[in-house]
Amino acid sequence: MKIFAIGLNYASHNKEMKRTFESEEPVFFMKPDTALLKGGKPFYLPDFSEEIHYETELVIKISRLGKNIAERFAERYYEEVTVGIDFTARDLQRKQKELGLPWEIAKAFDNSAAIGTFVSKEEVGSVNRLDFHLDINGKMVQQGNSGEMIYSVDKIISHLSRYFTLKMGDLIFTGTPAGIGPVMVNDHLQGYIGDKKLLDFRVK
Repeated sequence: MKIFAIGLNYASHNKEMKRTFESEEPVFFMKPDTALLKGGKPFYLPDFSEEIHYETELVIKISRLGKNIAERFAERYYEEVTVGIDFTARDLQRKQKELGLPWEIAKAFDNSAAIGTFVSKEEVGSVNRLDFHLDINGKMVQQGNSGEMIYSVDKIISHLSRYFTLKMGDLIFTGTPAGIGPVMVNDHLQGYIGDKKLLDFRVK
């Protein structure tokens, strides 16, 4: 099982992070399967970072084998969606960037890819118009709509499948809008698509 994560996919977040980089194709990185956190299990703050940030994202699950998928056929390759958190060790990421080094240690560490319960795309509607948000301790801290994506889900799938054979169960984190921030011990995170709560766990 592969975990892909799309970067720079919301103009609001790019502005928030003071990024001016533009690309005609999706920018992505990968996480190992050990990054997966599911089933409402707690997220334990790692001892190697003092600045762990949440990034709320829609997550797509690939449902069939595919390679070199045309964008117009991409919708055939996913049936389910959920909301997830791409946890980022922001202090480590900043240091690695300053040194011009890869920053997997800031993005791909254990339990850095939290996912909620998957629901069918028929249940929530078009993946191109989904509202989603994150509450921490009962207060909304981040919200977005997939219609604001720079690269659509179908564009992302087509692009990734040029380089990687997509397999059933592979996950795609589709990018985060503005509103990222730190998590602290005892925080209670709840993620929604529309009014459906799909993600619910605590920080330890």
